[in-house]
Amino acid sequence: MTDTARRRGRPSGKTGADLIAAAREVFLESGYAGTTMDAVAARAQISKASLYREHPSKDALFAAVVRGWAEAGRDAMRPHLERLVAGADTRADLITLAEIMRAGVLSRDVLNMRRLVTGEARRLPHVAASYLEESWDRNIRALADALRALDHQGRLAVPDPLAAADQLTWLIIGAPSTASSSPTPTPPTPPPPQSQPP
Repeated sequence: MTDTARRRGRPSGKTGADLIAAAREVFLESGYAGTTMDAVAARAQISKASLYREHPSKDALFAAVVRGWAEAGRDAMRPHLERLVAGADTRADLITLAEIMRAGVLSRDVLNMRRLVTGEARRLPHVAASYLEESWDRNIRALADALRALDHQGRLAVPDPLAAADQLTWLIIGAPSTASSSPTPTPPTPPPPQSQPP
């Protein structure tokens, strides 16, 4: 078959990040229990054998989906934190940051992924732990760095930036986050940049 004929034939299926995005769609639509490798392969337009070559089990695929989500959103707050540190009006900038954080946590995509991970946390604790570390913990540390910088500039008094970052985050999102989640929520991750698939 010539290259031209191949280009005119059936388009190649999804691999890599595109495959993960397709799998995430299926997991969010059907839940973990309702998702099958057949359904993911069909959504990605690949054979099940090709899917298993990239991800040897549904558990492994689910872990890859959660890891990809956390990686896409892990630095989403960084530009906002940089603006906070560089800004001239600390009070106004903190209010803006709080509004951004609350909007991110309550976004449909974040809540849906959060519920998905929470639902499988007991069966796949390593996946939930990785999600927590790569999203929540990482963003808390980034906020702590920003608060530390404000303390060094003399704009805020922050003796323990890490504790302050944790307390500030829960002050902003604790109540609405708990109200919109399951009875045993796990900390959410901020949404990924707009250029990334949610």
